[in-house]
Amino acid sequence: MNLNDQQHERAQLLRKPPWLKVRPPNADQCRQIRSTLSGLQLHTVCQEAACPNMAECFESGTATFLILGNICTRHCLYCHVAHGQPAPVDEKEIEHLITATKIMNLNYVVITSVTRDDLPDGGAQVFADCITQLRQSRPNCKIEVLVPDFQGNQKALERLIAAVPDVINHNLEVAETLFGELRPQGNYHLSLQLLSRIAATPIVSKSGFMVGFGEQKKDVLRLMDDLAAASCARLTIGQYQQPTLKHRPVAKYYHPDEFAEFKEIAYSKGFQYVESGPLVRSSYHAAKTEGI
Repeated sequence: MNLNDQQHERAQLLRKPPWLKVRPPNADQCRQIRSTLSGLQLHTVCQEAACPNMAECFESGTATFLILGNICTRHCLYCHVAHGQPAPVDEKEIEHLITATKIMNLNYVVITSVTRDDLPDGGAQVFADCITQLRQSRPNCKIEVLVPDFQGNQKALERLIAAVPDVINHNLEVAETLFGELRPQGNYHLSLQLLSRIAATPIVSKSGFMVGFGEQKKDVLRLMDDLAAASCARLTIGQYQQPTLKHRPVAKYYHPDEFAEFKEIAYSKGFQYVESGPLVRSSYHAAKTEGI
């Protein structure tokens, strides 16, 4: 039996529990937002990563914008975003993003990107320009960015910090025991260092990870400890869901009660705000933390 057959058999055996079944998006609302984004040649991580909360977020008129194109230079074994050779950076991308925030009347904007290891600064300057120009256009809008590791480029991170977003999020994604296998082009400790540097500024630091890859509970607790040691302020914990049969199969579906326990444990470790649940993703309820 080859790998694809094994994955297919496992997917058949490990069926999604009822708490992971989500309603389809409202057709009219989704069509309107998709039309806005398509007309401006913008991408959202909601669509590219097949986020399970797309219906809820689209109906509320929110979206997490994906800048620097939609092709990632890395190949993480759980991720639904396409990987390969990215196109050149679109010089009008920021202008289009700002237009979309106005049309959608957003007061809290989340901006993320594919990883662009092909760019000297990993795209940090584009993030910074995005923040600066959005502030000028919509001064009352809160801005959260979800960034890659910039390959440890300190100057790139300083450029981002100098633009002063309200929140800088960098996800660990998986426990250290599985990090090298699932994120072969990443570096667990380099990511923690990045979060520590963010936490040393007045900007709010945030991270998140998924469970269900085959990690043990002790691995999850160790990951929380590492993030707490990096003074990470906010945390998201969600259930991994296999995007296609070509991706890493789900090893376990955690019960909502287990996520509730993780949330309680995380608060006991000093995190300021925690979202933990089967359908939680990086930007889930991000705007609700605005006053924290």
